[in-house]
Amino acid sequence: MATSHLPSSFPSMAMIFSFFLLLLLLENAAGETRHYTFNIHYHNVTRLCHTRAILSVNRQFPGPRLVAREGDRVIVKVVNHIANNVSIHWHGIRQLTTAWSDGPSYITQCPIQTNQSYTYNFTITGQRGTLLWHAHLSWLRATIYGPIIILPKRNESYPFEKPHKEVTILFGEWFNVDPESIISQALQTGAGPNVSDAYTINGLPGLLYNCSSKDTYKLKVKPGKTYLLRLINAALNNELFFSIANHTLTVVEGDAIYIKPFETDRLLITPGQTTNVLLKTKPEFPNASFLMAARPYFTGQGAFDNSTTVGILEYEHPSHHKSSKNLTLFQPTLPPINATGFVANFTGKFRSLANAKFPANVPKTVDNKFFFTVGLGTSPCPKNTTCQGPNNSSKFAASVNNVSFSLPSVAMLQAYYFGQSNGVYTTDFPTQPLIPFNYTGTAPNNTNVINGTRAVVLPFNTSVELVLQDTSILGVESHPLHFHGYNFFVVGQGFGNFDPNKDPSNFNLVDPMERNTAGVPSGGWLAIRFFADNPGVWFMHCHLDVHTSWGLKMAWIVLDGPQPNQKLQPPPSDLPQC
Repeated sequence: MATSHLPSSFPSMAMIFSFFLLLLLLENAAGETRHYTFNIHYHNVTRLCHTRAILSVNRQFPGPRLVAREGDRVIVKVVNHIANNVSIHWHGIRQLTTAWSDGPSYITQCPIQTNQSYTYNFTITGQRGTLLWHAHLSWLRATIYGPIIILPKRNESYPFEKPHKEVTILFGEWFNVDPESIISQALQTGAGPNVSDAYTINGLPGLLYNCSSKDTYKLKVKPGKTYLLRLINAALNNELFFSIANHTLTVVEGDAIYIKPFETDRLLITPGQTTNVLLKTKPEFPNASFLMAARPYFTGQGAFDNSTTVGILEYEHPSHHKSSKNLTLFQPTLPPINATGFVANFTGKFRSLANAKFPANVPKTVDNKFFFTVGLGTSPCPKNTTCQGPNNSSKFAASVNNVSFSLPSVAMLQAYYFGQSNGVYTTDFPTQPLIPFNYTGTAPNNTNVINGTRAVVLPFNTSVELVLQDTSILGVESHPLHFHGYNFFVVGQGFGNFDPNKDPSNFNLVDPMERNTAGVPSGGWLAIRFFADNPGVWFMHCHLDVHTSWGLKMAWIVLDGPQPNQKLQPPPSDLPQC
């Protein structure tokens, strides 16, 4: 029998297998490209016996899920079909060298005008977990928001038990009237804005509100299973406590960062934060259902929405089991409204994994140190007008280092990139308070802030330590600060005035929590560290939108690095114009 011979140059099966394995590894490393289209429309929604046309994405409320894997490229075309200008922020996405896709109006882009579109294009690098997207102009994010789900790379697993099922839970706020009219009136009169009419779980207020027995979120589970709950606080102006009656939660992630797991029966989540928890259901079918409830944590002055939203955790019935209508309904116990001690204890439990695969690369030495006061103040009432702010003679204002940030009329990033900053912004933001005082003691007589569009300039890859100090000028209050384009390490927190001589000795430089949004404690301080490794113009602001509207915000400018992959990319051709 004749024997055939392959040419000596023909690859062996082992070589072919290795080649395809290499292709698979390269594809896995590079990730896939995910395309989305977000059409912003008016959408009639009925809640609390009120029907109104809300602003929504793809006529969904809450908005659609954006799902990708670590390493994927994400392309989202946003088309504006409403009368308002709008932009979308991908909250927590690092946007490495792609600041043009970050989204805050008049910071990294001009907003998308009516009947116009803009395509956001970014790669998810070194991140996996839960984040959120939302509108970033005025109070439009009240209804324009949704989840970002970042799965691990293919063939990689979670560093915790694989869940039976994953469930996304978004907390929000519902207003019976247009939120834009609320903040517009407040800014005109100088008074505090009207509060929301309800909190929501996945867009539903829950059975404790009028006309809402049918508008109650239900989570159906099976006995003896583990569920991964992706919790997102998209509420406009309130930090929220959350609990599920008679169930313990294991916290495994915050702001898309895996953490050392810890158990709790109650948690706090601030606007802009995400928290992933494992829920282990009871081993046998219980003769009961369980309320899952959220209500505000509040320490400030004035009015707030003191109500509770609930959903129902319901065990799926075996086929032989009778109806659940007569089941006992257990209610959770939430902390008191002003439980600052609980909040400090809970947030202090977050620790990075800090292992070889997920290191905590916190700066051990610091090139630049900054001290920023954050809090409320006043601005003078214009001549020949009547204001409804403090003492009915001024307007509410908010500031960082007594500078209340004024949004420019063109995008700061565009002005920076093209060297046209003159008249748009200055780079003289104070790195320390202009006038030191007893920050958490008796308030100074002069409560007025100054206005300006100022930024801090950082050389590329310098290490930064920033201490954020709450003030008591109009009463102490917790402030959840969000830093665009960056994660930072929370190395310390405390109450009272920060002591630069004593407090740094207690900083955690081993396994501090890495976040993009963290609360400055009410009547206290927060210390963070980060490397300035992402070039561009980056917004930092309080994620209570009323405080942002009053000016509690500022900008950082991070210069290009020497390498090509350390430089801000050129602007896209469809960048919106002001």
